[in-house]
Amino acid sequence: MIHLLASIKQVPDTTNIRIDPETGSMIRKGVPAILNPYDAHAVAAAAEWKRKLDGKLTVITMGPPAAKEALQECIEMGADRAILISDRKFAGSDTLATSYVLAEAIRKIDQDDPVDLVFFGKQAIDGDTAQVGPGAAIRLGLPLITYAVEISEINVDEKYAVIVRKTESGKEIIQTSLPAALTAEKAIAEIPYAALPDLITSLKFIPEVWSADEPLAYDENQIGLSGSPTMVAKSGTPEAHEPAETISVAEQGLSGAVEIILGKMLSNSSVASLLEELK
Repeated sequence: MIHLLASIKQVPDTTNIRIDPETGSMIRKGVPAILNPYDAHAVAAAAEWKRKLDGKLTVITMGPPAAKEALQECIEMGADRAILISDRKFAGSDTLATSYVLAEAIRKIDQDDPVDLVFFGKQAIDGDTAQVGPGAAIRLGLPLITYAVEISEINVDEKYAVIVRKTESGKEIIQTSLPAALTAEKAIAEIPYAALPDLITSLKFIPEVWSADEPLAYDENQIGLSGSPTMVAKSGTPEAHEPAETISVAEQGLSGAVEIILGKMLSNSSVASLLEELK
């Protein structure tokens, strides 16, 4: 039986994000928390293949107690087991510390019940680093396929998967041995409507809770602030700029518009000197 695992994160809804102008930090009070969208699509893909191959799906997250709501949403999509890794000792963890915590949790799960394919969302919408998935995969020594947009095949017997990933110039089709890890784009799967039994199960579901000490002991030098070398000097909202001037061909005519644009270009000393060099 195939065992799939998805690592997810509960994040603030970035459509409601505000920045404190004095401290430069994110104002989280009053901001609703949601399941990270890329993670949601990763879970949807994992649940789809779990059903196709009659397997099982475990979902994990590192976060505060309230993150159980994101895990319940994953149960609604078809996950069988959910684990909340929560402890005040994890507070302040950057992507390096977070990847360590998740990798050690996945290692523990794998020891008890071998995992074939690990799913991560491409990135979290609050940090946008896209570092945690690759960081955990490297720690685990797993082959990694980033920016996955489609899973074409998972062969349980021969232990390989065929995955399509997005690149800057197109797409790549990669065959990887299993176990492996991937980071998912939203295109990897549509988020389905929940089946009634899954919806009922999710409402009553209580996830397992793992601390920094049980069922495995984390190295306290690698978690929380002490294990996080990243320093955020400043954050804020970019200044709004004046809108660009619009020159209408309908009003000026084509030749008139071109004449105006050239006049403005030649009045700019740096552009004018560049044109002189190109002559």
